[in-house]
Amino acid sequence: MTTPAPDKASGGSGEGRTIDELQRIATQVRRDIVRMVHACQSGHPGGSLGCADFFTALYFRVLRHDPAHFTMDGIGEDLFFLSNGHISPVFYSVLARSGYFPVQELATFRKLDSRLQGHPTTHEGLPGVRMASGSLGQGLSVAIGAALAKRLNGDDRLVYSLHGDGELQEGQIWEAAMFAAAHRVDNLISTVDYNGRQIDGDVDQVLPLGDLKAKWTAFGWDVLETDGNDMARLLGTLAEAKARTGHGKPVMVLMHTEMGHGVDFMMGSHEWHGIAPNDAQLAQAMAQLPETFGDY
Repeated sequence: MTTPAPDKASGGSGEGRTIDELQRIATQVRRDIVRMVHACQSGHPGGSLGCADFFTALYFRVLRHDPAHFTMDGIGEDLFFLSNGHISPVFYSVLARSGYFPVQELATFRKLDSRLQGHPTTHEGLPGVRMASGSLGQGLSVAIGAALAKRLNGDDRLVYSLHGDGELQEGQIWEAAMFAAAHRVDNLISTVDYNGRQIDGDVDQVLPLGDLKAKWTAFGWDVLETDGNDMARLLGTLAEAKARTGHGKPVMVLMHTEMGHGVDFMMGSHEWHGIAPNDAQLAQAMAQLPETFGDY
């Protein structure tokens, strides 16, 4: 059984999908993530698992997009830019299961000549990917540029972006934040995966971020907070974020997640940021994630 593809851009991405169906899709996405990383013994499962609910909500409910007719410019569609590109497994899984390319291609993750590289790239021509990401800190600038282009083109669709909390240690993020507020880029909704962990340890131990809500507010953004692993609350927050666009400020969603969410032995630590499970750990994870829409 394959996951039904979203509706075309003109009709939204799937407003009729229930919370239960979205949660089942997210569970299948988590299965994909663990299996992809295990198969090549390389990749980043922790943040990918933590963001599975967000990507599912975005691509199967929120975004107005047309996977069957992908174009790089995305005129007439909502656009999404992944800035913390190391969580490519969750991005690839959701792109495939929403209809951008065959689900079976997930088996090529991180292999030679695959379109599914460890960090998303554009020269392979993978549908759904509009920027190469891996060098942290750049995605917000790209998203702002896309949002300004939509404004110039009279395109009323929105631009979304996702960033890691450790990524906020990059100075370019704050330059872009100032620019977006100064130029009233109010067709932009950015989200931070606020799991408190990065590759070298807890964010508070590496370089504390302080009061992020106060910081983004001080930089001129309209700020919301949500639980990124609670599908109902997440959908409500994304709806509220959309309602706040068009009012002179860019919108920031601080999304609290748990790294490794859904697989108990991967939760609660930064250790699974960038390592792959062995055979026994794969079996343990699969036992916790029931197959819902069919493995690739």
